[in-house]
Amino acid sequence: MGNLHISWLLLTQSLLLVTRISASVVPAVVVFGDSSVDAGNNNQIPTILRSNFEPYGRDFSGGKPTGRFSNGRVPTDFISQALGLKPFVPAYLDPSYNISDFATGVTFASAGTGYDTATSDVLSVIPLWKQLEYYKEYQNKLRLSLGGIKAKEIINGALHLMSMGTNDFLENYYTYPGRSSQYSIQQYQDFLIGIAGNFIKQLYHLGARKISLGGLPPMGCLPLERTTNVMGGNDCIADYNNVALEFNGKLKGLTTTLSKELPGIKLVFSNPYYIFLHMIRRPSLYGFEVTSVACCATGMFEMGYACNRNNMLTCTDASKYIFWDSFHPTEKANHIISDYVMNNVLAQFR
Repeated sequence: MGNLHISWLLLTQSLLLVTRISASVVPAVVVFGDSSVDAGNNNQIPTILRSNFEPYGRDFSGGKPTGRFSNGRVPTDFISQALGLKPFVPAYLDPSYNISDFATGVTFASAGTGYDTATSDVLSVIPLWKQLEYYKEYQNKLRLSLGGIKAKEIINGALHLMSMGTNDFLENYYTYPGRSSQYSIQQYQDFLIGIAGNFIKQLYHLGARKISLGGLPPMGCLPLERTTNVMGGNDCIADYNNVALEFNGKLKGLTTTLSKELPGIKLVFSNPYYIFLHMIRRPSLYGFEVTSVACCATGMFEMGYACNRNNMLTCTDASKYIFWDSFHPTEKANHIISDYVMNNVLAQFR
């Protein structure tokens, strides 16, 4: 009986040790991207594209708007928690946080940005090259705070998440004549893929070894786009969804190419397209009731990117809606998408 008890103790201690080791496999989450993963950086810059007002954040801890374009958390918050880290990833420019907070997670994302600098110029938001500059600054702060060895461990072990691209098409290519007069849609996709590839290489040379490249959602199904599809009965715009599928194929190809080219990199493609579309086509399976109109929208006439300030028509139960505003999912939808990506792609980093 005594030996059995000792064996049980040893087994328990071993399991605890393994749990601790596996919990520290990813010491931090580092995020680049657009409004899908912005946690409030745009609050700190001179842009009209902000969500620092009610009803945003009403289901977030504390019930206050944070700058996240949702009623609650965004996918990277859920991914951070699933990796055993904090339940939310703070915005780098938020003055209420410091380097000790950012050591386990930080987002440089800016709503309205894209791969293309011309996209970030549309609404005067943080371009991708500037997000990279902030990342270099962050690394320097980590070294000063924790020392070179520890900082290197964090950077090498951190999961770097990229989520952008939708704005390049919807807020730039299909809205303004500049890029569409320069490139065909296929050429523009290739132009963006070139930027994405260079960005990943720069991250790699700065020490990043674990990188998730996020794909596009079925962007033709965003309420903002469906409102314009009057001739199609306000259904999803098939052309936009096809472009998202094409671009996702090229992003996946990029991960394959760079995985061969960059020694020691763990580069994965995280595709939200199919789970997102499945929620829209079979909402009842996920407990949703409304798919084409947003919770804080004003019905099929909603044409704005964001909620109206203190909109009296905001729905009472956001969990029944896939979309919070005309461009962004609810917290519940974000949770479902992030769980899917976590279980099917990112689980290897646990």
